[in-house]
Amino acid sequence: MLNADALSQLRQLKTDIEAHKVVYSGTVKATSGRFGFVALDDGRDLYLPQEQMQRVLPGDRIEVIEHEGEKGKVFAEVDRLVESPLKTFVGRYQVRGKGHFVAPETPGLNHWLFIPPKQRGGAEPGDFIYCRLSRHPVKDGKGQASVIRVLGKPNQPGIERAFTLAQFDLNEAWPEDARKELEALGESQIEALAQQRVDRSADPFVTIDSPSTQDMDDALCAVPNATGWTLSVAIADPTALLSINGPVEREARDRATAIYFPGEPRPMLPDAISTQLCSLVPDTQRLAVVCDVQVNNDGSLGDFSLQEAVIRSHGKLSYDLVDGVIAGRSDDDIQALPDAIVASLDQVHQAASALRRWREEHALLNPDRPEFRLRLDENRRIRVIEPSEQNEAHRLVEECMVAANRCAARTLTENSPAGLFITHPGVRDDRIDNIRELLKRHAPDLAEVDPASPEGFRRIMRESEGVAAEVPVKAVVSRQLARAELAFSAAPHQGMGLPAYTTFTSPLRKYSDFQVHRLLRAALWGGQKSELSEQQLADLQQTQLNARKAAGSLEQWLKCLYAPQLGKDVHSGVISRATSSGFYVRLDSNGIEGFVSTKDMKGKYSFDPVTLSLSGPNDRVFLLDQPVHVTLAGIDNDRRQILFTLHPEAADNNSAA
Repeated sequence: MLNADALSQLRQLKTDIEAHKVVYSGTVKATSGRFGFVALDDGRDLYLPQEQMQRVLPGDRIEVIEHEGEKGKVFAEVDRLVESPLKTFVGRYQVRGKGHFVAPETPGLNHWLFIPPKQRGGAEPGDFIYCRLSRHPVKDGKGQASVIRVLGKPNQPGIERAFTLAQFDLNEAWPEDARKELEALGESQIEALAQQRVDRSADPFVTIDSPSTQDMDDALCAVPNATGWTLSVAIADPTALLSINGPVEREARDRATAIYFPGEPRPMLPDAISTQLCSLVPDTQRLAVVCDVQVNNDGSLGDFSLQEAVIRSHGKLSYDLVDGVIAGRSDDDIQALPDAIVASLDQVHQAASALRRWREEHALLNPDRPEFRLRLDENRRIRVIEPSEQNEAHRLVEECMVAANRCAARTLTENSPAGLFITHPGVRDDRIDNIRELLKRHAPDLAEVDPASPEGFRRIMRESEGVAAEVPVKAVVSRQLARAELAFSAAPHQGMGLPAYTTFTSPLRKYSDFQVHRLLRAALWGGQKSELSEQQLADLQQTQLNARKAAGSLEQWLKCLYAPQLGKDVHSGVISRATSSGFYVRLDSNGIEGFVSTKDMKGKYSFDPVTLSLSGPNDRVFLLDQPVHVTLAGIDNDRRQILFTLHPEAADNNSAA
């Protein structure tokens, strides 16, 4: 037995060790395996072996001690948990022996968590469940969870959507105080506000949308003049009805955007606002912000004005119908349109065509990408995937919206001390050197152009498309762009080739557009100021990103369930992305993307980060946008990834051409 002096010495020794040990702070990075890494704040990555990875969760902020193991391999030992962002998660309820667990479906969380008897919430084996982390595994690697809600069984209709909502912590129900605010609103409020506004009801405004659209937030008309056209863009005005920072607006800000899940969207604003009181439904007076802009014959923008108005849509038109009007078809439904609407649509089309020519010459246009519609069956699974062709009417609406948004950006720049803009920095900072090397190798005429500057980026994107090179230079550059960002100050939107840009044309669907309406009202019409904080702006941007991830996650899950219908047929597609382990192919017929692994091909392949291509034996090269033929190899249900195999004939004939 140790005496008091010995115990005191041991305690002092432990204190001395604690005081002198070197710890490093970092964030846990998971992998597809049982091990992981900690990204240290000093820029290094330290290996986390399996027994240490069992004690942490993806995204945890931790402190570690650096050790040197066998053969000089350096690894990290977890010393202390600083913060864990993972509070809730989804997974499958599993029973092993007498133990009840949740198998999380959080990327990188590869171990099961025990669920104590009183925390099981009536879940049954195989159920999808929504859980709360009740005990972090940092002490001994044995984490625990409690069931918040049973989401349903794997074959339950709509379980994929319910699971995705829980996975991304997306609520469907509206708070009680928001419902009370809605109850106080009605047509009488619109009538009262309409008396204070310019009456534009006689103008031949029409909406142009898909037939199923109910939240119609823009309408168009145009008249010719001596130097071009006066284009009028009317935008729904929900900010006029809703109280500043009231319950409905707070919830809309938390949601950030409508999410167009297949089959059943999740709206940003309640239906009472988005599809009824503020939707620009035909033959009904509606509040709007109208942008009247001079479009010159060369497509440049002249003088413009914004005004609070009341309008009446003279028709809910589909893209196909308007495309028929433009093409001069004589269908019965076209013949039934009033002459004033047909004449206005003709002028809108001429103005939009001029606007597009101007952007082709002075800015940047995004190429039309094939789009597809997922049609669901009674079980809310994909029944069929149909192509959604972009016709002239789609381009007409796009040009009119871009023009109105440019006017809003200029208004904020000139009249508002704090605006809300969409900026785009062009190429990612960490890819600039790769782009320079790409131009040097494959577009020498552009080698001296600076890809980091707005002028240089615009020139590269405009001139690289026609470059005769072994690799598709423009496609490679396009895959290495930064994300667009929200900002309080105007800055170039390099992706569009514009010096400043914002959006206000979708206030029923995007909170950033809703907020721009608030700012315009304060700047132009004496409205109450409503500004976001830096943290609110960051949260808004992150929520928008999460919404896109949620929509993509659900769509990919449904496509994985649909993919077996591809059968053993050979399908044509193009390479959409390449990695060091293979490449993704997007099918021409339905837009489904699947992965082709180099493990399934003979020989060793190397990835070129400059050209984003894969090279292998016999001069095989796989490039972006390269046509290939594939067959379905299977589904990785754990990763929700569709797997393709390169068709033997395509593999044998493949070359860099």
